[in-house]
Amino acid sequence: MPGALYVVTTKKESGEINAGWFSAAAFHGDGGGHFAVLPGIMQFTHTYQNILREKEFVVNFLSSAYDAQCHTLIVNGDDDTDELAAAALTAEASAEILTPRIKEAFLSFECKLESITDLSGKGMNTLVIGRVVNAGVDENYGSIPSVCTNFTYNIRAMIDGGEAGSFARLAAYDSPWL
Repeated sequence: MPGALYVVTTKKESGEINAGWFSAAAFHGDGGGHFAVLPGIMQFTHTYQNILREKEFVVNFLSSAYDAQCHTLIVNGDDDTDELAAAALTAEASAEILTPRIKEAFLSFECKLESITDLSGKGMNTLVIGRVVNAGVDENYGSIPSVCTNFTYNIRAMIDGGEAGSFARLAAYDSPWL
């Protein structure tokens, strides 16, 4: 199934930044919280190990202008490498968690680990669910419609009544889903 490409940032045990490039995700929410649902995070990856240890991660969406840089994330994965710096991308402090987000991202979801499920029971493929504690939209892109050119999305959130930090910056887009 085609899906939007995104980069998950985590912190390695060494303190360096890990950045994994993925393509399957879903985002759901209601008055009880908003969630990033990430299937296919393999247990042997740095991303999985870091999420399990640190209990947090950031889902970053970059425009296709950064495609070549995202490809370099695949080959620069050793423990002592800052994978964002190796890809000429910029780490930026997150608002609610210690894991950095990517400055060049037009949309970022800061997440705290909610659950991990071993999908097959074979210790390989997992489903990672993170509670979104902050969402940020690059203000240079304007509203959600302008950042979603060539990007398929379905973000379910409330327009009014959300708690502080819960998609407040996304509510400017008047959509039946927001």
